[in-house]
Amino acid sequence: MRTSRGWWVLAGIVVGALGLAISDLTAALLHIRESPVVAVAEGVTALTPGAVAEWAIQTLGAYDKFALVVGILVILGVVFGSIGALARRQWWWAGIGYGALAAVGVVAVVTKPAATATDLLPVLVGLVVWWVAFALCAMWLRRWELVLASEDPAHDPTHTRRGFFLLAGSMAAVTAIAGGLGRVAGQARRKAEESRRLLRLEQVTKPVPPAEVRVDVEGLPPWQTPAEDFYLIDTAFIKPTIDPADWEIRIHGRVKHELRLSFDDLVAREVTEDWITLNCVSNEIGGSLIGNAWWSGVRLAGLLGEAGPLEGADAVLQTSEDGWTCATPLAAMTDERNAMLAVAMNGEPLPIEHGFPVRTIVPGLYGYVSACKWVVDLEVTSFDEVEAYWTEKGWAEQGPVKIASRIDVPLADSTVPSGTVVLAGTAWFQHTGIDRVEVAVDGGPWTEAELAAAPNVDTWVQWRAEVEVTEAGDHTARVRAIASDGEVQTGVVADVLPDGATGWDEVGFTVDDAS
Repeated sequence: MRTSRGWWVLAGIVVGALGLAISDLTAALLHIRESPVVAVAEGVTALTPGAVAEWAIQTLGAYDKFALVVGILVILGVVFGSIGALARRQWWWAGIGYGALAAVGVVAVVTKPAATATDLLPVLVGLVVWWVAFALCAMWLRRWELVLASEDPAHDPTHTRRGFFLLAGSMAAVTAIAGGLGRVAGQARRKAEESRRLLRLEQVTKPVPPAEVRVDVEGLPPWQTPAEDFYLIDTAFIKPTIDPADWEIRIHGRVKHELRLSFDDLVAREVTEDWITLNCVSNEIGGSLIGNAWWSGVRLAGLLGEAGPLEGADAVLQTSEDGWTCATPLAAMTDERNAMLAVAMNGEPLPIEHGFPVRTIVPGLYGYVSACKWVVDLEVTSFDEVEAYWTEKGWAEQGPVKIASRIDVPLADSTVPSGTVVLAGTAWFQHTGIDRVEVAVDGGPWTEAELAAAPNVDTWVQWRAEVEVTEAGDHTARVRAIASDGEVQTGVVADVLPDGATGWDEVGFTVDDAS
């Protein structure tokens, strides 16, 4: 006679959760950034086709990583329960099942850049916990079966049943405690935050946006984007936490002289500062994956010039501390634009989420080919010799930003009074600049908008236009920008893949006939 299948499923799930919690705690105690679950999640992200990754970004936004981790945990719960159910008939299924899961974790960990033998310890500890804990659960369940099968009335199943429940409950409690300790033990983040708080960057100045860069329209987003509102796109499930004292960058490859700089070496050099707008290649027409900030850092042109790129080199492969890569045109990092190794954002040391202690900024390029957060390595090379993270997923090799504009006022589907309707928004074409912006209502003629000032060609510009709309009902406004070099923003609609979206932003609004 066998115990209920449900108790074996429960045992598999409880044991599985315990192993994950102990594994996570081990990773935290050893100051390993990635627990096995995180390593698997990042591995799944790396293997995800570009179109699927883009769908996740557009559909889930900032919750894409959370959704993936939850999905992985749900799948693991199903697998754990299945292992328990299979082990009810053949005990060795538990050994094989948990062993297979550990093998997946091992592969995910060892394929990360700079993986060491120490990084495998959380996986191995978790596997041992799985095997031992399930053996204990199986022992009590088998005893329960033997008692149920016995015809001796003196054999009461209450004791063995209670023993299994106490064991499962104890494992659940240990899982909760280990999970909490894992969070407490994760002091690397707190240490990095403390280092950031105490960091003094003497050459960095506080930004004061020029008054003439803003048009006076209620509801228009700020010209300077606060760090907490700046868009976040990266592949790191756990953000790298690097103490500036431990940071170093290596500039090597096809160069005459390899350079290695510590953080102190870097900030001892002359610091450059500028207003620069960054936007993601995944930003759809009218989207919000764009921001403008005051960046402070050291120009890459000087650093790369000191290294001395060899003839034939046309790219720089950038590598983040978490292994993410991007290939950037060497010319864009060494020409007159203010490409830099940034150490500050809006007058403060970089937030951890934005690349503390050092990240790369290259005006005029989409982030996927230029904006390397937590950057630790610059390899001078050529495009025909390397492939980077997103280009392997179908994005274009080089990603110069495209001219774009957006309507921010009025909001979509809002109601406005009849008569003079104020339209306002932003336009951008980094490293080229915006000459003018035009709007049209209901397919009518283009009307030139009033432009605010821009401190340089690498920032966005705000615009404002007044149009007469007296007919009650629904209307549609659209916008287009014209660049300083004469390029007119195309109305041809193109997806963000492979090198950025095109098309005119449109906003529908309703004119109130009672006004």
